Amino acid sequence: MKKILTLVSVTLLLQSLIISVRAQQPVNPIQVVLESGLMTQYPDGQFHPERGVIRAELASILVKTFQLDKRTTATNQNQPIPDVPPSHWAYKDIEIALETGIMKGDLTGRFHPNQPVSRAEGFAIFAQAFGVLMLNDADVNRILTSYQDGYQTPDWARQALATAIFEELVNISNNNALNPLQPMTRADMAYALSQYLAKQNNPGTIPDIPN
Repeated sequence: MKKILTLVSVTLLLQSLIISVRAQQPVNPIQVVLESGLMTQYPDGQFHPERGVIRAELASILVKTFQLDKRTTATNQNQPIPDVPPSHWAYKDIEIALETGIMKGDLTGRFHPNQPVSRAEGFAIFAQAFGVLMLNDADVNRILTSYQDGYQTPDWARQALATAIFEELVNISNNNALNPLQPMTRADMAYALSQYLAKQNNPGTIPDIPN
């Protein structure tokens, strides 16, 4: 009887260890976004994490992730988009992104759907769509100056990018660089999305602002 109880105890212990190890395994952002349906592979069956995110793709991801079509704060309803015809694959998502004010066109109303998005632009717009409370100027300066190239961040994106960093949505390079002016890659977007999804599953964790 003691041997049976011992075997049962050992088995339960091993099972708990396996569960613990699995819980501690690093999350693969690409796998997360593919399983969630927030991003998809190319027709060749590859994700191509190194490829840049264009504005049309960003609009589509934001509408799907944050359900922007259900938001009532539309600022530019039914405005024509000169460079995005209704036949464009992302027309409806672009229209919603513009109507809610999450993304904007240029002074002529053009959206530039095929224009690559910089990391500063992509993460800043992501934070705005997320709707998190923006940081004050002092905290923004404190966060951005803690990175060697934080000064390169465009003025309009400083508050939102710093907030995205604070919310742990931004992947940082090993040399402590933000690379705000570099193109945002699909891997960058997958990281932000996986972090966002993790926050939805485990709310209540508040990161510290760097001193």
